[in-house]
Amino acid sequence: MTRYSDTPLSVLDLSPIREGRPAAEALENTVALARAAEAYGYRRFWISEHHNTAAMASSATSIIIGRVAAATDRIRVGSGGVMLPNHAPYVVAEQFGTLATYHPGRIDLGLGRAPGTDTWTTRALRREHPSGADFPEQLAELRGYLAPGSPQRKVRAIPGEGVDLPVYVLGSSSFGAALAAREGLPFVFASHFAPEQLGTALDLYRTSFRPSAALARPYAVVAANAVVADTDEEAVRIFSTMQQKFLTHFRGGMQFLPPVDDIDAVWAPQEARTVNAMLAESFTGAPDTVRRGLEGLVDRTDADELMVVSEAWDFDARLRSYQLLAETWKS
Repeated sequence: MTRYSDTPLSVLDLSPIREGRPAAEALENTVALARAAEAYGYRRFWISEHHNTAAMASSATSIIIGRVAAATDRIRVGSGGVMLPNHAPYVVAEQFGTLATYHPGRIDLGLGRAPGTDTWTTRALRREHPSGADFPEQLAELRGYLAPGSPQRKVRAIPGEGVDLPVYVLGSSSFGAALAAREGLPFVFASHFAPEQLGTALDLYRTSFRPSAALARPYAVVAANAVVADTDEEAVRIFSTMQQKFLTHFRGGMQFLPPVDDIDAVWAPQEARTVNAMLAESFTGAPDTVRRGLEGLVDRTDADELMVVSEAWDFDARLRSYQLLAETWKS
């Protein structure tokens, strides 16, 4: 019989910027949330990478990770993830090697291949391969810099080479699953916004997995949205902020807006279908309601770990959501 409480819970934070509020508030909330997540018993706290959006402050991911790691004591801190084609692998190795040197045994490096932005900003980031087609080669180059080095190596990541820095492959399709399986690395599926290929990707990852020095058996992390409140009705209202974020994205921008009493009064039927499809792996309600939903997700996916996104316009409601989830998951 599955003991669901044995499945670790972790936090994915996007540093959401409330409409009309400064980015500084969002970044300080990220630090406060990390401290709370540590107190609540979450395994790790990851920060995403996004660019050129007024709704998210998580652009300089490595800098935020350093701030969060310095403000906490035990929780693992990492990237969910660094979009590797946006960066020179050598620079990423140096940055995360430095973080791992400052905070030994606490830093994770999650890597993805999406731009995390629009086409104009992709060009501003000087991406030579907008499709991320060279992601496997970049991953190999980066891991080479992190491997134990020698004085004979012409280009060395210092700090970086030989550090304790687990690497995770992030993805929302079979591409990342196949790469993680081939390299024998843990795989994180972004079902919190792209759930369509969840089952297919996990099956491919597990059946194709090759044991490596980094990992003896497959390790799959599944990301999902969860908003927990004292009542189902309150959680549904809080969740409308996330629904509106995706809605405004489809309308040509992205805004982090206050909750509404009736989301159906805000969107058209086709918009509702599109947003709800992207947010299909979302669980809202009172603690028992959300716990049952996440237990079902574990049953369907055999996830080794759940990475939870819980966004709310009111920061106290966001803290409360993570607190209630942690308490009900342990019960």
